[in-house]
Amino acid sequence: MKVAKLLFTNGEFKSERNDENLDYNEAQLVIGYGARNIIEENNFYILLKEKFPHAEIALSSSSGEIFCNEVYDDTVALTIISFSTSYIRTSQIDIEDFSYSYDAGKKLIENLPSEGLRWVFILSDGSKVNGSQLVRGLNASRPNEVLISGGLAADGDKFEKTVVGLNQIPEPNKILAIGFYGEHLELSHSSIGGWESFGLERVVTKSHNNILYEIDNKNALDLYKKYLGKYAEELPGSALLFPLSLKLSQDSSSVVRTILSIKDNTMIFAGDLPEGSKVRFMKANMDRLIDAANDAANECLKMTTHDTKLGIIISCVGRKMVLGDRVYEEVDIVRDVFKSNTVLTGFYSYGELSPLSPFGDCALHNQTITITTVNEIE
Repeated sequence: MKVAKLLFTNGEFKSERNDENLDYNEAQLVIGYGARNIIEENNFYILLKEKFPHAEIALSSSSGEIFCNEVYDDTVALTIISFSTSYIRTSQIDIEDFSYSYDAGKKLIENLPSEGLRWVFILSDGSKVNGSQLVRGLNASRPNEVLISGGLAADGDKFEKTVVGLNQIPEPNKILAIGFYGEHLELSHSSIGGWESFGLERVVTKSHNNILYEIDNKNALDLYKKYLGKYAEELPGSALLFPLSLKLSQDSSSVVRTILSIKDNTMIFAGDLPEGSKVRFMKANMDRLIDAANDAANECLKMTTHDTKLGIIISCVGRKMVLGDRVYEEVDIVRDVFKSNTVLTGFYSYGELSPLSPFGDCALHNQTITITTVNEIE
């Protein structure tokens, strides 16, 4: 397995890491995350086809690009991969062809041959897709022990639309899957939030999909404002600092849910909050958020016996906004754990996809850093 990466900025490729002299004419896969205004351009896609003539090309808009141990805006970070014996298969669907995101996720996995499948990497529209339903559909068709990870496309700080494309100019409403096959693949994954929970555990008593009405039979927004204190006056902007911890059942692990907006005295989240689920309020602690990146990287190392060749970091745009000038620190700390021989890449997303338990069902996360690593052991 050979991995290289390129950074496209200001109309040209300006940074390259290609330690193994990967021949771009022989590349099997190119994954790019970047500014929507760049990847939507026909000329940019033509440029990629000319540079990587035989590769499958997967593109997603982002809210920040991870390249080496830096975080960039208004660029495209490209990862170029070729395998020795492993191989890939791909699938793309349009969410408009399905009544529910669940059905879209189910079909996406069914489109991939199951024999020899080890990992499915997902890049999904982040504006039109219900991420919670999508994940349930992915899991419904997931073969046992197959890793599913990825992220929902983002749109810088514009929040207008997101685009994804497989072997085409990226468009809204697309969801793509890349299936990785081969017995020599060594994989790992992790997802950690690093947020600090406070207050009592409470029960969601009235909700509809991602709209929250009541907690403990009380108006959820009124209760939320009570906990926020002085920060309530700064809503909805301050909501990024105070997400919710969600447990679907008593025995399940918790995931983070971000508040997207407040409307008609209700709270709209970036993922479903089913009635009967347990929630706790959370608050930001900068050092703990950055420590979460360290913990996530070390969790990956526990799953592998060889050096990591490629590490894909997908972190939430909310973390990027909360961390501000310190955002590079969570990438830098992953670099310190993996050492310099690992190629690091990734992006800031509207939602992160990663299992909660080793190679278990995939889950939708918000405000979380996720890492997936891959190597081909020859």
